[in-house]
Amino acid sequence: MSVLATLVKPLVYLSLPAFALHTLAKANPVARYYVRIGLYLSTLGVCSVWGVICSIGMGLVGRRFDVFYVVARSFYFLASRAVGIYLVVEGEEYLETRPSVLVGNHQSMIDILYLGRIFPRRASIMAKKELQWSPLLGQFMTLSGAVFVDRGNNARAVRSLTAAGETMKERHSSLWLFPEGTRSMRPYADMLPFKKGAFHTAIQAQVPIVPVVCENYWRLYRKGVFESGTLKLSVTEYHESVVLPPIPTTGMTSADAGALAIRVHDLMVETLREISAPPPPDATPKPAEPAVTSSPLPGPGAAGVPTPASAPAPSQPQPQPAASAATETESEKAAEQVRAESRASTNASEHSSTSSPVLSHSRASENGTETEEDDGMVLVGRPAH
Repeated sequence: MSVLATLVKPLVYLSLPAFALHTLAKANPVARYYVRIGLYLSTLGVCSVWGVICSIGMGLVGRRFDVFYVVARSFYFLASRAVGIYLVVEGEEYLETRPSVLVGNHQSMIDILYLGRIFPRRASIMAKKELQWSPLLGQFMTLSGAVFVDRGNNARAVRSLTAAGETMKERHSSLWLFPEGTRSMRPYADMLPFKKGAFHTAIQAQVPIVPVVCENYWRLYRKGVFESGTLKLSVTEYHESVVLPPIPTTGMTSADAGALAIRVHDLMVETLREISAPPPPDATPKPAEPAVTSSPLPGPGAAGVPTPASAPAPSQPQPQPAASAATETESEKAAEQVRAESRASTNASEHSSTSSPVLSHSRASENGTETEEDDGMVLVGRPAH
């Protein structure tokens, strides 16, 4: 009897606070948010320890590059049940394309959950260098073959990406990157402009790009909100991921990286909007901006833009234009304004000193100074205010 009591008492002591937290989380949305944040991060910590153990053990038996797969599935198994978010995947067969560069949209730390569901065998990740020194997580990533990029140094970042492409082909493995370079959580379905690092890597290695799109989950997770993926009504909602067919890079050169980034960005944004729920009524999404703009702004002397020398003097009377001519002039001005805004958005993605008029996102963010070739994977972080 004493043996049974010895076993039961610890379970009772542990179950009581767990039951109290569960009851509180069901009754109060704020409590639910913090309880699930705690559960999620605790699961991440447990799986980091598990990852260190796996990386040592699997490294000894020659399966080092399957460590991320094992740990990812373990994390999804635990975390999905802890926070109540599940995923349905379409096009999962494309994940077996090797070697390849896998690119996905990056919204928040919850993205680790969808990585846990889909991360393929013989694949590694690219991460910002700062994560290499994180307790447990950094050691696990290092032992598992992660590629670390110095976000504050463009030259070293480029060298890391080049070396990653060569290593991919040697190992016949894949590499996961987030081409946005930082989190892009928002109430409506859109993505930040892509940086070119992932596409340079794929082109230099002549391997295909496999785009992965996870639906916008603002309705489930944001600052102060952490809901389950299954609703208490007759409709069951799932957090959905779509894997698109591979995009070949055979025959491309570094000069094609910008055009390839635009192509993949547009394809992923289109898919993101198709699979995401409608935005809340108070959200007012603005027109999407291109990832890269190839056409420059019209300069002085260009059609429709008078130079100081050619501009009419104020004292000289000018004939009144016809109604059709006035309409055409207004259209040209509107088109000019669109090109100017588009160019401004492009400059924001290439220069940290300029912020995008649409995204209002400074590249010198809390995630560190970002370079053009930076595809750092932001693993943890709370939602922005």
